[in-house]
Amino acid sequence: MSTNTLSWWERLTGDANSIRQVRFALGVSTSATIAYTFNWPLAFLFPIFTCLLLSFPIPRMAPKQIGKMMVDTLKGFAFGLVFSVSLTRFPILFLILMFPALFYCYYYLNRGGSFWLTLMSMLSLLILPMLTYTAEGLAIGFSMGFVVSAWAAILYTFIMHVLVPDPQHITLPEKPGFQDVYIPIAAQFALKSTLVAFPIVAYCITFARMDLLLTMIFAAIFTLKPELSAGKDAGRNSLISTIIGGCVAFVFYWAIVAVPIFAFFIILYFAIALYMGSNIFSTSPKAKYFGSAMTCIIVLINGNLGADSDFLSSFISRIFYISLAILYIVAALKVLDAFWFNKKAAQ
Repeated sequence: MSTNTLSWWERLTGDANSIRQVRFALGVSTSATIAYTFNWPLAFLFPIFTCLLLSFPIPRMAPKQIGKMMVDTLKGFAFGLVFSVSLTRFPILFLILMFPALFYCYYYLNRGGSFWLTLMSMLSLLILPMLTYTAEGLAIGFSMGFVVSAWAAILYTFIMHVLVPDPQHITLPEKPGFQDVYIPIAAQFALKSTLVAFPIVAYCITFARMDLLLTMIFAAIFTLKPELSAGKDAGRNSLISTIIGGCVAFVFYWAIVAVPIFAFFIILYFAIALYMGSNIFSTSPKAKYFGSAMTCIIVLINGNLGADSDFLSSFISRIFYISLAILYIVAALKVLDAFWFNKKAAQ
């Protein structure tokens, strides 16, 4: 049968990228609708995680994989919460043990460990100590809200795959097993990443520099791969994504200021998510920027819905903190390569 005689629905359901675009738009916009309607603690993380999970060109997860992701979320934040609550009252011991804790996260990932568990553990280690210094209850409440929103996103992603299925019924393949043996190159990469991340983590947590929290998080994440080129690429991609997302969010923000109606907000949200999804699931070399750009839009819009918000200031500060993280990791990696790791490799 000629493709010209096919209906738009038959063409859509036979094209994997078109299905992913529609699923992304529906998933992100409806998750935002749910989050803003019920508004539980840290509800804004629900559409952020939904956006992250639906932006990957992967098939539907099996129930076993969903359960593992949910357990990994809980394990990651339980680890960070226990670490923070039990050790922040002993600052010197806390800093001493933070180094091996960061090293373990990097080393676990480099041996083929779960990226999701690594991300959850890393975020909990970086954010919760700051909150614990303010109040233990704040750290506990943040952890509960974070886990609930992440769980909701994991389950909702599965639901969206069921409602908008792929052309062929396939599931996400099992990941190769974790290598539970000592791997010298993995340990070297982990040590290099830790040496880059630890100084800024120690500084920010010791002096409670909440203003540098984003810089600290970006620096730790950009060094998941400690090669200089990989760190620079991750930072540059994040910066470009932020600029794209910020420009779209700027138009979005003033549109909802002009028409402050919730129905219009959701319709516009869907239209923007569909536009971003059409770029994410495309063959363009610029596609890699749009997943993070949509996350940036969600963050900027959520943070500027109040009457006294300052959108431009939020946008500029986000660019500043990402740029600061890029400069830091480039300088740190160059110093380590010049005085230690390249010399060790040459021996």
